[in-house]
Amino acid sequence: MISSKNLQFSYSSQKHFNFPDIFCADSETLLILGQSGKGKTTLLHLLALLLKPESGEINIAGNEVSSFTPSQITKVRAQNIGIIYQRAHFTSSLSVMDNILLPNYFAGKRQDKTKAICLAEQLGFADHLSKKANQLSQGEQQRVSIARALMNNPNVILADEPTSSLDDNNCQKVIELLKSQSKLIDASLVVVTHDQRLKDEFANQIFL
Repeated sequence: MISSKNLQFSYSSQKHFNFPDIFCADSETLLILGQSGKGKTTLLHLLALLLKPESGEINIAGNEVSSFTPSQITKVRAQNIGIIYQRAHFTSSLSVMDNILLPNYFAGKRQDKTKAICLAEQLGFADHLSKKANQLSQGEQQRVSIARALMNNPNVILADEPTSSLDDNNCQKVIELLKSQSKLIDASLVVVTHDQRLKDEFANQIFL
């Protein structure tokens, strides 16, 4: 479960955001829509504990985390949150397989190669596991990011424009996988996007 209340954040006196309250229970999905400049990525980074709000509350898996120390926040993020960034972040010296396994390592869990292969097959890049990430197309990198975010069975999955680089067929595959995986592991799924193809895929929606 993830929720927020009265979140505010400023980059400067000219760029200030007041965000609507959100609530996404276990196994539920939430779509946050908005055009560029409306703060979608900023809100996602606040929910992912990558940014600290000026005011307001964030609750993740029963923990109100606004007052947590940096080390506590790092632990909560590693153990509870799967993040799919708009632009993929990979360790260039590692193979695709090893990049997918990194969340297991950072959370102190067993490296589950069987799950990594299964996700790669579902997302259509199983033939590329031995390659370096920079050898993949942008769409393939995005799908690798999705697999990596699911590796630790997180309580919360946060996705920033997960379909922006995908054609219609792969867009549908990715959304179906995210929804089915979140339900399978009882995770909350929050997607922020301006991709209008997703409007009919989510019952719960917020517009920024």
